[in-house]
Amino acid sequence: MEQPIEGYVAPQFAAVRDAFAANFAREDAYRELGASLAVYVKGELVVDLHGGWRDAERTTRWTPDTLVNIWSATKGLTAIEVAMLVEAGKLDYAAPVTDYWPEYGANGKGATTVGHIMSHQAGLPGLEEPTSLEDFYDWDVVADRLARQAPLWEPGTQNSYHAMTYGFLAGELVRRASGLTPGRFLAERIAAPLAADVFIGLPESEEPRVAPLVPSPLQREFTLTGVPRAAVMAVTNPLMVATHPNERAWRAAEIPAGNGHATARGLARVYGALANGGTLDGIRMMHPETIAKLGELQTDRVDILLGHPAYWRQGLAGNIDRMYGPHADTTIGHSGWGGSFGCFDPVHQVGIGYVLNQMGDKTVGDPRCTLLCGEIFECLR
Repeated sequence: MEQPIEGYVAPQFAAVRDAFAANFAREDAYRELGASLAVYVKGELVVDLHGGWRDAERTTRWTPDTLVNIWSATKGLTAIEVAMLVEAGKLDYAAPVTDYWPEYGANGKGATTVGHIMSHQAGLPGLEEPTSLEDFYDWDVVADRLARQAPLWEPGTQNSYHAMTYGFLAGELVRRASGLTPGRFLAERIAAPLAADVFIGLPESEEPRVAPLVPSPLQREFTLTGVPRAAVMAVTNPLMVATHPNERAWRAAEIPAGNGHATARGLARVYGALANGGTLDGIRMMHPETIAKLGELQTDRVDILLGHPAYWRQGLAGNIDRMYGPHADTTIGHSGWGGSFGCFDPVHQVGIGYVLNQMGDKTVGDPRCTLLCGEIFECLR
């Protein structure tokens, strides 16, 4: 039994409803099980859709407040936290990391800047020391290992996606600069003011709203073949498994590169604020000058792990292969393993949030994302 698509679309965006529904009728590994899509344009909610099921057994319907683990789309939220601290004068992208985290200077990392961390150029794409998933749940253990580890390359000379270490590196900067953990910063400085359903470290009280992730039949583990060690270590120590987020211990921890939970509307409110000059519903998150810094291109080199340029900004990725719509130079964001994403275009004033539970197998270029974003911007023409 299929569930009809529910929710709201402004008349101009009626075609987006059709595109959203089409993803539930796909005849491939990307056929939706449950999903939500929300879009803000110029500060107004123009799309707020949901449909499908929270579980593979199709016993519980998806609702607008269904939460999902968004994997690496969490990185976008962490990047926004850092940008807010840059605006407050508590962090500087050009400053050495050791200005805020003195211990980080060990083993030749003294010249590493905040910007190197944010753009995956820091040379710590993974942990050298054998690390368990349980270690990831102990912040101080991971932060200490990263502070002591030598970089694999001179920071700033190469880039390779820091799949999990990015969150601990950027998150420790947040902690040192603000006195708050990344999860608390998100809750107090972003989620509460914007009334946005976004979390890093999910309270147990929110568990009833969570949709478990359903792995792609093609990829239950994050696998890499024929790529350099710098790339492999990013996702194999510990090995990332698609069902980790279905465990309470994972959800409760703070892993700012991969265990964020959000609704589509929650993500869209955050990115909708950025798209609208930094404000939404009269609440200012940051100023336009800071948003411009957040979006400045840091490197267009080929990323060692991804195998193509990611056009890294200060923690956000470029519009690779126009997966976020037709505007390659102005739309930026971050996607997660499986397909959830958030992105924004400050020129066209569009902020988008999309969450799902049926994971796809592509790390970049999920066809559901490409279809939806293409239709959203087509409706604006």
